[in-house]
Amino acid sequence: MSLVKVQGNASGTGIFTVAAPNSNTDRTLTLPDATGTVQVSGNPISGTTGSFSGDLSFNSGYGSAAVAYGCRAWVNFDGTGTVAIRASGNVSSITDVAVGRYRMNLTNAMPDKNYSVVGFMQPTASNAGSDTFSNFNDCSTTVVDLVHYEDGTNRDSNFVSVAIFR
Repeated sequence: MSLVKVQGNASGTGIFTVAAPNSNTDRTLTLPDATGTVQVSGNPISGTTGSFSGDLSFNSGYGSAAVAYGCRAWVNFDGTGTVAIRASGNVSSITDVAVGRYRMNLTNAMPDKNYSVVGFMQPTASNAGSDTFSNFNDCSTTVVDLVHYEDGTNRDSNFVSVAIFR
């Protein structure tokens, strides 16, 4: 049997260092206890996979730690000609539905439809500054329909950037 030794820091800072035993068997360490918090510093989980449950809170220069609400999916794509994704996360593909209409297909479904969609679609050069807006139509747990409208008509956009928060 392998044991993990948890020992207080001699400086009295309250920081504990946990070193895993030399073993190829997975272990579970549940933290924090009822009165503590877990602080991750350095890059200890780089290159590993895993899941974490509960709220993620951090202080990013705002004076106190607060719950972070994660971006669940995002995409940056060219919506002109043959639609091409430049970069994305949790987006399997973009479907060109019609002129100025796109469907964002999610790799992993959202838990429900109670998410927030934010985005930007660049106006075409010929209509810059005219009546331009983007719309997020029917949303499901797996797709988000996007519409780019300029000067009274749907138009393709060469720069589309969309993110989903939940």
